[in-house]
Amino acid sequence: MVKRLLEATPLRAGVVAAVALTGTLLTSAPAGAATAGLQAAAAQTSSAVQEAASRPANGRIVYDRLSGGRGILKIKNGTSKDGVVTIVKGRTKAVSVYVRARSTARIRDVRDGTYRIFFTTGYRFSTSKGRFTRGATYQKFNDRLRFRTTSTQYTIWTLTLNPIRGGNARTSPVNPKDFP
Repeated sequence: MVKRLLEATPLRAGVVAAVALTGTLLTSAPAGAATAGLQAAAAQTSSAVQEAASRPANGRIVYDRLSGGRGILKIKNGTSKDGVVTIVKGRTKAVSVYVRARSTARIRDVRDGTYRIFFTTGYRFSTSKGRFTRGATYQKFNDRLRFRTTSTQYTIWTLTLNPIRGGNARTSPVNPKDFP
């Protein structure tokens, strides 16, 4: 039961877990064991709080190497998982954006050119590892997107990460090792 509470509400569960663990340990174990148990509970709670705090904000650019154009890529995530969309120009990873579940985000300032679009969805994004640690899937759109700017116009593309009726974009799975 404590484990379930830690996953559901990490900020409040730490107090509940520490109190429940303390009550059990003080009545059935020596003082040294209680201290070790509290330290373990505190470490687990700290980990859960850190994980919750590390979830990037919707629309947060998590990688930016090639920006500076006028193009815009709108991403609609209608899934129950958070996602990261990465655009790649040639062999160079250009920009990655974090898109929370059931949210919309944008990549602005996309330079002119043709891009491949990769995306990953999952739970518990690790900012240090740059990937999802639970339920991750890796995919790419089969078609490339071309951004072009003139003196009076610029390109705006809209993608959805979930299948939609009448949609024309196809995706393919990607080996996690090949994900940019």
